[in-house]
Amino acid sequence: MRFFFPDSQDQVDPSFDFVTEQRSPHRVRQRDDQYAHEALGEAVYSGLLVSKAIVDGIGGGAGKYTLAQRSRLYREGVREFFRLNRVAGPPLQTMGDCGAFSYVREERPPFSVDEVIDFYEGCGFDIGVSVDHVILAYDAQADRPLLGADSVPAAWRDRQELTLDLAADFLRAHASRHCRFEPMGVAQGWSPGSYARAVKKLQDIGFGRIALGGMVPLKTKEILDSLREANAVRRPGVTFHLFGVTRCEQVGEFQQYGVASFDSTSPFRQAFKDDKNNYYAMDQAFLALRVPQVDGNPRLRNMIRSGEVDQRLAMKLERACLESLRRFDAGGCETAEALGALRRYEELFDPTHDRSAEYRRTLDARPWKDCDCRICRGIGIDVIVFRGSDRNKRRGFHNLHVFSRRLERELESARATRREARRSDGAATTHRGH
Repeated sequence: MRFFFPDSQDQVDPSFDFVTEQRSPHRVRQRDDQYAHEALGEAVYSGLLVSKAIVDGIGGGAGKYTLAQRSRLYREGVREFFRLNRVAGPPLQTMGDCGAFSYVREERPPFSVDEVIDFYEGCGFDIGVSVDHVILAYDAQADRPLLGADSVPAAWRDRQELTLDLAADFLRAHASRHCRFEPMGVAQGWSPGSYARAVKKLQDIGFGRIALGGMVPLKTKEILDSLREANAVRRPGVTFHLFGVTRCEQVGEFQQYGVASFDSTSPFRQAFKDDKNNYYAMDQAFLALRVPQVDGNPRLRNMIRSGEVDQRLAMKLERACLESLRRFDAGGCETAEALGALRRYEELFDPTHDRSAEYRRTLDARPWKDCDCRICRGIGIDVIVFRGSDRNKRRGFHNLHVFSRRLERELESARATRREARRSDGAATTHRGH
């Protein structure tokens, strides 16, 4: 089971000083800042997923890349741009797609088949995904024979047919242009039956790898139901990829239904987007300690401008917070002192919340002390401080490290279950033979 991490130009500055919060004046972002595989010193994913919409933007708007970065990506190729050949272990793969969620509200995809292939070939991707259009809907009842095809909105059917037509054009162009990347078709659907129909057509077109799209908002049962139907029509040797789906506990079941790979930003983004589960441990998650920057947090800055918060008091409480957390990490103070500093600052910048109980749980557990990743060993308690991108993204990288361990544990558990099932079947067959 391969895990691809979607790129959004998320890097950290290795020169950042967590005490002074200063950077090297000689820092050049693309040259010096580190991707997750560099900051961690290990491959915590099987490869990177890079979207054309992220690189080039859509509708005349800019993507996440500057003009200089786009030029460098096309000039050097995806492997050199992300410095993938410098990572120890098995080679990391690269996958390119269109970034269909970026244009989901448009009537048609903004890219032509040839433009997308130019992107894949120009950047040297290992895998290229056909042009698709997401169906943001799910209705299992649409598969009931009594309802008939007319019960399915025309817009859903049109998007599925458009995606299949573009996939056929994509594969023909791939062959005629003698492309080097491996083609992957996309199945879009709104129910288990419609996903199975799309998979069957993509196989007829000639795809051996098929991505299932539009499943991000689905519940686990809906995903499994759709996979079960798709697997029923899957031909030998054909494998599935799940776009944007993270269900670590279900990877064993996913494998049984032909899933060979998936991608997700969830472990990374939870570090700074989730209200509670910011820092991963193997069997639980912890709330990060919120110490916003007085001069960098928009909400706190507005409160100071309006006179609601005294700036000098805010800066005093902010410094006290950081100092007490460093003493706590070094064993120089007890939980109560660090918790008190956090609470006094929180009462100033977020008086409607009291996170004391969750903060106490985090401080008492000291989970960063038990982690062997390079980030936790290097910056200590700063990894669990919710404050600025250099801390928050490092915590996201740590989460990727833990997620990779969780994933391997679940895959090994699934392998052990299958081995036990085979032994049981063999013993039963022997017993019947006697």
